[in-house]
Amino acid sequence: MATWRRDGRLTGSQRLLCAGLAGTLSLSLTAPLELATVLAQVGVVRGRARGPWGAGLCVWRAEGPRALWKGNAVACLRLFPCSAVQLAAYRKFVVLFTDDLGHISQWRSIMAGSLAGMVSTIVTYPTDLIKTRLIVQNMLEPSYRGILHAFSTIYQQEGFLALYRGVSLTILGALPFSAGSLLVYMNLEKIWNGPRDRFSLLQNFANVCLAAAVTQTLSFPFDTVKRKMQAQSSYLPHCGGVDVHFSGAVDCFRQIVKAQGVLGLWNGLTANLLKVRGVIVPYFGVMFGTFEFCKRICLYQNGYILSPLSYKLTPGVDQSLKPQELRELKKFFKTGQLKSKKPTL
Repeated sequence: MATWRRDGRLTGSQRLLCAGLAGTLSLSLTAPLELATVLAQVGVVRGRARGPWGAGLCVWRAEGPRALWKGNAVACLRLFPCSAVQLAAYRKFVVLFTDDLGHISQWRSIMAGSLAGMVSTIVTYPTDLIKTRLIVQNMLEPSYRGILHAFSTIYQQEGFLALYRGVSLTILGALPFSAGSLLVYMNLEKIWNGPRDRFSLLQNFANVCLAAAVTQTLSFPFDTVKRKMQAQSSYLPHCGGVDVHFSGAVDCFRQIVKAQGVLGLWNGLTANLLKVRGVIVPYFGVMFGTFEFCKRICLYQNGYILSPLSYKLTPGVDQSLKPQELRELKKFFKTGQLKSKKPTL
C-alpha cells in the first residue's frame, strides 16, 4: 500500500477518507487483474486459459462480465479498517524505534511500516480469506451468497481458525518484503545518479512502482501458498479448485515444486505486475491522482486553498496552522469584527 507524506493541514479522518477513496477506486479498476492473479495462484482450471487475458476471457464467457469483479466488494470494504489499524500500529512502532534524540533510521522506518502492515493484515485477515473464496467460486452455482453468508458459513462448517488459514505465510512473507524495500532504497541514488532529496515527483512515482514490483516478486511464493491454503476446503466443490493437495504450508511448497517446478510458485506474477506497475491500468497513478484530488477538496474546505481545482494558496492564511487552529483563528477574527461593528455610546 502506498504511503504519502503527512500533511498537517488535513485532519486524521480526512487523511483516512482520502486514502480509502483512492484505494477503492484503484482496486476497482484493477479488480480483473487481481482475479486473474488469484485464479492462477490457486490453480483453478479455466479450460485452456493462458495468461491473465485468457483467464479473464474464460471467466467472462462462463459467468458473465460481473464475474470479473468477484471479491472486489470485500476488498474495498477492508481498506478502511485495514488503513486505520495500519496507521495506528505504524505510529506505535515509530515511537518504539525512535532513539533518544527523536531520530529514526530509514531501515527502522521500513521495519515499522512492514510490521504495521503485518499487524493490519492479521487483524483483517478473515476478509482476505473471504475474498479468495468469493473469487474461486462459480457465480452461477455459488457456495456463498455474499460476504456475511461466507463468514457465517465458514465459521459454522470449518470453525473459527479456518478464517485464519494461511496467516503464517503473511508473517513469513514480510521478511522478503522488507528486504526488497531496503534493497530498492539503498540503490535509488545509484539508479537516478543524484541525492534522494532532489528527486522529482515523476522519479518518486517510479520509485514506488519499482519498490512494489521488487517486493511483490520476492514475496510472491509465500502469497501463492497462502492463496491455496485459503481456497482449499473439503466443503467446496473440487476442494476449492486447488490444483495440488497438501496437509500444511511446508507440504504445499513441496507439492507445488514437485508438480509444477520452482516457477510454479510464481504463477500469476504477470497479472500482478501488470496491476502494480501500471502497464495496463495505472494503479498507482489512479491512486495518487484520486488522493490528491480528495486532498484538494479537503484543503479547500479547511480554507487553505482558493479552489479544489488547483493548489493556489489562500492569501493571508498561515499554512503551518492545523485545521483546528485555523478554525479557531477565523472564529476569533469574526467575533472581533462583529464586536467592532456594534455602536458605542
